[in-house]
Amino acid sequence: MFTKKNETPGAGTPSTAKPSTSAPAKPAGASSAPAAAKPKPAPSVLSSDLTVTGNLVTSGDIQIEGTVEGDIRAHLLTVGEGATVKGECVADDVVVNGRVVGCVRGLKVRLTASARVEGDIIHKTIAIESGAHFEGSVKREDDPLSGKKKSS
Repeated sequence: MFTKKNETPGAGTPSTAKPSTSAPAKPAGASSAPAAAKPKPAPSVLSSDLTVTGNLVTSGDIQIEGTVEGDIRAHLLTVGEGATVKGECVADDVVVNGRVVGCVRGLKVRLTASARVEGDIIHKTIAIESGAHFEGSVKREDDPLSGKKKSS
């Protein structure tokens, strides 16, 4: 049913007028999306035997399984069940399964049943599962990622 046909120049078909290098650029059925669109990269993972002292900044996703002493900024931040973060966590989506000591800022913040958070949470949307430990204050803001306090 599907066979590859070799096109030879001068075969008399209208498709031979185009150079052969343009054919692989757009496969049949491809959308007209810009060529700059890249597939989403895999999340960066800090394993359980790793300790990082310093700030982490990424525009992608990061999964912490070890220990971080410093601030983290990411698109999606996942703190693993055995992980510890001592510092500010800022991300569009924050999922805490482990321990965070410091401020958590996110558009969507989720504390699972195994989460332990000691610090303030500033969010647009929050979900706290039964069994999560939380000590601090919770504040809803339309733009929690800005980090700016409103002046009166």
